[in-house]
Amino acid sequence: MKYTGDKRNLLRSFCVVCCMLVLVLNSCAQEPLQWLEYKPQGANKKGKKIVLISGDEEYRSEESLPMLAKILSTHHGFEAVVLFAIDPKSGQIDPEYTQNIPGLGQLQDADLVIIATRFRELPEEQMKYIDDYLKQGKPVIGLRTATHGFNFPKESSSAYKHYAYNAQSKGWEGGFGRVVLGETWINHHGDHAKEGTRALINGMQAKNPVLQGVGDIWVPSDVYGISGPMKGSTILLFGQPTRGMQASSRSNTDKSLMPVAWIKDYQLLGGKKGRAYTTTMGASVDLASTDLRRLLVNEVYQALGFQDQITPALNVSFVGEFNPSMFGFGKHKKGMYPKDYQ
Repeated sequence: MKYTGDKRNLLRSFCVVCCMLVLVLNSCAQEPLQWLEYKPQGANKKGKKIVLISGDEEYRSEESLPMLAKILSTHHGFEAVVLFAIDPKSGQIDPEYTQNIPGLGQLQDADLVIIATRFRELPEEQMKYIDDYLKQGKPVIGLRTATHGFNFPKESSSAYKHYAYNAQSKGWEGGFGRVVLGETWINHHGDHAKEGTRALINGMQAKNPVLQGVGDIWVPSDVYGISGPMKGSTILLFGQPTRGMQASSRSNTDKSLMPVAWIKDYQLLGGKKGRAYTTTMGASVDLASTDLRRLLVNEVYQALGFQDQITPALNVSFVGEFNPSMFGFGKHKKGMYPKDYQ
């Protein structure tokens, strides 16, 4: 076949465009994903989507939530999406970067949120997804520092500054922690990094479905303080500090018991009523406790309407290896991308 000059130029232009398109597609393919998605396989799909939001500088939620997502997806058939605090310059996970959690748009079709953030100051376009989700009255599970999951300076002009842990605006005293979860940041009741938590079942709630198969729990993270009677909350577990950081450590009976796990209904102004499950346990190393993992899985089942399927035999075993880092500031693994926790 013979080509005229015009046809040759057209063909040459077409080839150039194709080459440029391939380069663009390759570039996009090489760009690291900013969150993780776990799709359930086989016949155990439950048709529910859970979004797990990490982002704390101390307790390694960037390690614990991917494992929890694997358990929920692999063993129980839930779709799970894990979000991270991402440095926008490097694209790497950096829990010390408090102003960016990409992927919060995943909340638009989420059925449950599990949140373990600490002192986040997110931009309005990201906070709006959280606010919209909560106004729909959908369920929330808060872990450890979620009680003080947000922080905005007094001079902030954000429309969501009332989410701050120390907010005092009418109806939002104590911010997201107290209004939604039931408590905000108070103090370390246990001696931080020297005392663990022994969580004891509230006998009055022993038959609560979320406690099926759950025994007393010991975790390395310490007991958080509570400001006073928790009106409207159902206390599941009380925690007592232990004199030491081992499961065999004796309880420090000089210190009083504090609630460390509870259930509470919430309702934002102009929103529907929802339910929140909170535990002040939840460091990555705490997830080594089989009973804590079982508590969380049971809560997921109840929150998503599968309460009748809760049994002590639910599988809460790890999926693959789990070697959590000890908590502490400035100790997160550097140079990590979400895919590294896949």
